[in-house]
Amino acid sequence: MDLTVIAYAVYLLISVALTVWVARTLSRNGRIFLADVLHGNEKLADAVNHLLVVGFYLVNLGFVALYLGQDEAVRDARELFEALSVKLGVVLLVLGVLHLANVYVLNRIRRRGAMEREQVPPVPPQGWTGQGHQGPWAAPVTGA
Repeated sequence: MDLTVIAYAVYLLISVALTVWVARTLSRNGRIFLADVLHGNEKLADAVNHLLVVGFYLVNLGFVALYLGQDEAVRDARELFEALSVKLGVVLLVLGVLHLANVYVLNRIRRRGAMEREQVPPVPPQGWTGQGHQGPWAAPVTGA
């Protein structure tokens, strides 16, 4: 059997296995984060988590398939390992970048929601400014 075909088979096996492992890990551990981002709405967190996993599979497996091609034939074991290391390294970098981009976007959403919650007072103000429209910095009323 040709070493190039062996390189393709090993690349696909390792890339698909890594993609499945990373997707499951992110799904399992990201669910709690999503529930916090979505203010405790568990059903919505599960739905968003599932959509993110499907999108992750589509993007990463699509990239793995597009990156499969090899310009030169693999002639010996050294070239086999070199080709695999380059291809798997690029796949791992793409996985990492996708993960960091996902966490960045979700963290921005989470931070925006936290800031909105902080800006709303827990109870409405109840006469703390005194009578009328006078506050602590209002000009003193001169007598009549």
